[in-house]
Amino acid sequence: MSDRSRDFEVIVYGATGFVGVLVARHLAGYAPAGTRIALAGRSAVKLEAVKSQLNVDWPILVADSADQAAMATLAGRAHVVITTVGPYAKYGRALANACAAAGTDYVDLTGEVLFARDSIDENHELARGTGARIVHSCGFDSIPSDLGVHVLHKLIAADGAGELTDTTLVVTRMQGGVSGGTIDSMRNQVDVLKKDPTLRRVAASPYSLSPDRQAEPKLGRQSDMDTFPASEVDPSLRGRLAPFVMASYNTRVVRRSNALRDWAYGRTFKYREAMSVGASPLSPLLAVGTKLGLGALIMGLAMPPTRFVLDRLLPAPGTGPSEKTQQAGHFTMDIFTVTTTGARYTARVRAKGDPGYAATAVMLGESALALALDRAALPQSEGGVLTPATAIGDALVDRLRQAGFEITARKL
Repeated sequence: MSDRSRDFEVIVYGATGFVGVLVARHLAGYAPAGTRIALAGRSAVKLEAVKSQLNVDWPILVADSADQAAMATLAGRAHVVITTVGPYAKYGRALANACAAAGTDYVDLTGEVLFARDSIDENHELARGTGARIVHSCGFDSIPSDLGVHVLHKLIAADGAGELTDTTLVVTRMQGGVSGGTIDSMRNQVDVLKKDPTLRRVAASPYSLSPDRQAEPKLGRQSDMDTFPASEVDPSLRGRLAPFVMASYNTRVVRRSNALRDWAYGRTFKYREAMSVGASPLSPLLAVGTKLGLGALIMGLAMPPTRFVLDRLLPAPGTGPSEKTQQAGHFTMDIFTVTTTGARYTARVRAKGDPGYAATAVMLGESALALALDRAALPQSEGGVLTPATAIGDALVDRLRQAGFEITARKL
């Protein structure tokens, strides 16, 4: 049941952007009849065009992300605000703060660790006071990771099989393009770190999003850039594993979920993510090549000559693949863990659709609908800067399953 004291259940801010249109389209097709939704952005003309394209009668709201008063007004009119306007470090701080102050739930797509850290510092206590659930990273960053570990932990707890220890997410299959918005966020973070090198320690820390860094367990080195044999994760796996481009953010979100739950996953819960490069004789070379390629991309964005070239080769913000390409995309993520009792468990999160576009639109849209319409099913919370698992949990798992996602867990 939604809160009828606000004008809208959901406002989609950034509704004229590439991903914003996809999210609005998903809501137009799947939100229950009568759900009060508005489209928001900087241009009334562009918003009217999206409204016409979707054939909806939703109101349009004009607001600039740089206008704090406009963001406060926007936040006060909805139960949930969706924002697709990034890089969030540039364009998201005012809106997140306004939602925290207004007691309005908020969801975004950020994969920017420095922005998320700043938001925690600025908004967590404020949102706890107002009851707002500020939920970053409700797309491919980082719902599959966060909900995958959530359902894994839930099954292990139900079985009385102890706590999670060494846990690894393996991207076993994936097809899809890299979002121009994701690339732009990477550019922005590189620029911030160049201006203020002291922030590198924050960005590099495996517990950069922890609510209490000093209370975190001492588990030794936790790198997101290793290559290693797949059999090290589980005896059933073959080949070599390479670094996964989103691991350096997703792992921090999952660790925050554990800490927010008073380390319910376990005090010796050690989490990493990797990507399968197959089991051919060339897999060790492919794994090393992937590692070097990711490092080269970051270095290239940091150096003006190569930055100039990369800016012309990489996807631009606001662009994306064709509808056909989006629908052909897919991803499968398998998570493996060993518990403190020695039992082995696995979870799987799988969906059709380009991960960063079609599937992300579903994840973000359903996150907002769960917050707006499924209040009784949400985890108990005082509010705050939360994670998908701690803010929405099973309500989102159920909605995504209904939307065609496979989210399962089992004992091996």
